[in-house]
Amino acid sequence: MKEITVQELQKMIENKEDFQLIDVREDFENEVSNLGGFHIPLGGIMLETEKIAKDKPVIIHCRSGKRSAQAIQQLEEKGFDNLANLKGGILAWQKEIDPSIEVY
Repeated sequence: MKEITVQELQKMIENKEDFQLIDVREDFENEVSNLGGFHIPLGGIMLETEKIAKDKPVIIHCRSGKRSAQAIQQLEEKGFDNLANLKGGILAWQKEIDPSIEVY
């Protein structure tokens, strides 16, 4: 499974690269803090595959990287090959990029 670091994601955002960011955390988690990605909770990821880009990189994140890894495994079984897991999730983002973001 491909992974990217929060520093790599930050560079992609700064460089205005064309990619899709997906947050697979639950609704309440996304309301507390988010990175501006498209929100599809893990439990519904297989029901909403049509909303996931196949023609550009897709970065999937959660709180720590575990649920996003599960999402990637499920999606790769359906033929997706453009996915990357955000290593450490939003916790790593808060620790290394933006300490002002609220985490739980």
